[in-house]
Amino acid sequence: MARTLSSCKHLRMRLLADDLGHLSYVVVGDGPPVVLVHAGIADHRMWDAVVPALAERHTVVRYDLRGFGESLPPTGPFSETDDLRRLLDHLGHERVRLVGASWGGRVAVDFALAHPGRVHSLALLAPPWPGYHWSADMVAYDDAETAALAAGDLDAAVRVNLDMWLRGPGRRWDDVAAGLADRLREPLRTSLVNQAVVGMHSQGAATGDVAAVSVPTLVGIGRLDVADFQDIGRRYAAAIPDATLVEFATAAHLIALDAPTELAAVLGPFLAR
Repeated sequence: MARTLSSCKHLRMRLLADDLGHLSYVVVGDGPPVVLVHAGIADHRMWDAVVPALAERHTVVRYDLRGFGESLPPTGPFSETDDLRRLLDHLGHERVRLVGASWGGRVAVDFALAHPGRVHSLALLAPPWPGYHWSADMVAYDDAETAALAAGDLDAAVRVNLDMWLRGPGRRWDDVAAGLADRLREPLRTSLVNQAVVGMHSQGAATGDVAAVSVPTLVGIGRLDVADFQDIGRRYAAAIPDATLVEFATAAHLIALDAPTELAAVLGPFLAR
């Protein structure tokens, strides 16, 4: 087991093919299944530092959303919720623990609302809130990314996103752990290249009432994240009946990258409930 866990990030991805392309996924560990859903600027590798601890007690499933990582961009309309259901059916997992980061957190919420009997517990790390009234800083970020992509300057768009989501508004690059920007740059480029086609075909977030989430829920926010997402995290924690809010003092938006040890320490007992 130790050798398997130490090399889990090097495992070959498996493919689940369909008419729209395929989903790439990887499985490691043994025990009750946990599914990790990555952020919208990353891929399954964002969980590399968290997986070994989780895989000591769980079967850990990671996959790349369509148009991210090794999953092909879609060739027609698709639903992230349906994709997750198909993956669980394929793997034979009737009921799972779901952990989602950023956009992956919203995918997890939508799945819990659509298939409540298939979710044992839910962990949401800086998820977005549909229809949220974004701050001027967030609007400025979106404008800068849009301008860079319109100009065909992919490198500039990558820098804009790294500044917003990895560095965050409250620290300098010297304060970010060495190597994180390099690890994120490739999956971020892939997400930006495929952003238009994914956005065109995705059915987007559902509009269900999160108060209907009926499973134990952990909501995580980074104290160094954009203020909007700290506010949104508290909103989820207040709206979901059985929710607990956890704040990570050393993390910005991508908690699994900034504070993997702290995150694993929180997820361990929560997932064991």
